[in-house]
Amino acid sequence: MPASVETPAYDRAASKLGVVHFGPGAFHRAHQAWYFDEMLKAGGDFAVCGVAVRSADVEAALRPQDGLYALAEREAEPRLRIIGSIREVLTAPRAPETVLARLADPGVRLVTSTVTEKGYCLTPAGDLDLGHPDIRRDLEGAGPPVSFPGWLATGLAARRAGGVAPFVALSCDNLSDNGKRLRRAVLQLVEAKGDRDLAAWIEGEVRFPSTMVDSITPATDDELREKVRRELGLEDAWPIQRERFVQWVVEDALGADADAFAAAGVTLTHDVAAFEKAKLRLLNGAHSTLAYVGLRLGHETVAQAMGDDALAGFVARMMREDIAASLPPTPGLDTAASIAAVLIRFRNPAIAHRLAQIAWDGSHKLPFRILETTAEALAEGRPVSRLAVPVAAWMHFVRARARAGEAITDPMADTLLDLGRRMTGDPAADVAPVLALAAVFPPAVAANARFRRALETAYAQLDTDPSAALAA
Repeated sequence: MPASVETPAYDRAASKLGVVHFGPGAFHRAHQAWYFDEMLKAGGDFAVCGVAVRSADVEAALRPQDGLYALAEREAEPRLRIIGSIREVLTAPRAPETVLARLADPGVRLVTSTVTEKGYCLTPAGDLDLGHPDIRRDLEGAGPPVSFPGWLATGLAARRAGGVAPFVALSCDNLSDNGKRLRRAVLQLVEAKGDRDLAAWIEGEVRFPSTMVDSITPATDDELREKVRRELGLEDAWPIQRERFVQWVVEDALGADADAFAAAGVTLTHDVAAFEKAKLRLLNGAHSTLAYVGLRLGHETVAQAMGDDALAGFVARMMREDIAASLPPTPGLDTAASIAAVLIRFRNPAIAHRLAQIAWDGSHKLPFRILETTAEALAEGRPVSRLAVPVAAWMHFVRARARAGEAITDPMADTLLDLGRRMTGDPAADVAPVLALAAVFPPAVAANARFRRALETAYAQLDTDPSAALAA
């Protein structure tokens, strides 16, 4: 390798398997695998067996490369590093016996996951969906597990039967209280199978810490593949890219591995929810604001939107004066420093994070990113004029797509496009039916006259004089 490329600073052949990870996609390889690489560098037993629940794509890409791949940090001063923590990649349907053997291995202490929300097979209320096809198959018990909760339950049953201490199940998916949700899903599956003894053992012995993860990870494209090929002089079937910033917050329930996690830069806390709320409101709330207002102003990427001084200044004021006021003091969480870091990350010119992609699923994202903060501000008598601007910009986004006959990516796409086609530009007439969307707006927000006036004003200003809206 060229001297500029960092390579594994440990003997991979001597490293021991300590982690099974379900869902070894791009984010895992950019995030948790990087942290485990750091822990291996420090001498721990944290080699990873990656398990794909369905697709064999990752196995096909990484197995001929012995699990090695390039991680490119996209910054003004880029860096390239070879990650060596993934020692093995399995595709569960192809090698179920091997997957089960890894889960039962006494040397495996952690089972981590990035299987997305869909992989948990939950109902909207957060319970295990017993009618889900994968869960039904697991309950029938005719073959190896199909679902992620099924694999965890089967692995824990094997460890209990063999007298092996349970692994720690560490969800790394973007779900609120992800550890509690995963624990609930596994317990409900075991209980549905009628194994009360196993359920009691899991309830009393198995830890499911909650976590929060953060790092912007754009998809791998041909430009990245060519860049890596030039720098390495080798072909990499699936290189990964991310920003340099990376964060992992874990509930302090790891036991013996806690010190290794902390030494690698992981934040251990008893209040993951506070860090999660800060990320959701500061990072994601500001992201959505940049997306909808930036698109309204003709920008295409986050970095371009941050190059607009009026918009960047507006977002900074909203974070410092409106969102920060909604975040309680939390040990280890420096809100001012977090805001400064987010603003720097948004200005990164090496990552072309497209606003149109961030604008997806607005009806699902805005309630958590903006409207919860708005509801608290209204209840506490704080201003809401700035918080109304991203919501008004979202309305313009829907209206523009509907008038252009373009599709939008949103679970309420049909409803929103129908509303968009009927929008005339009249603030009162357009705002009323939008606020009536009960799936989006909490009642305390939708019925509040002060917010309605602020939304109508912002909607009108973004139509005729956007600079006035950004001066708020």
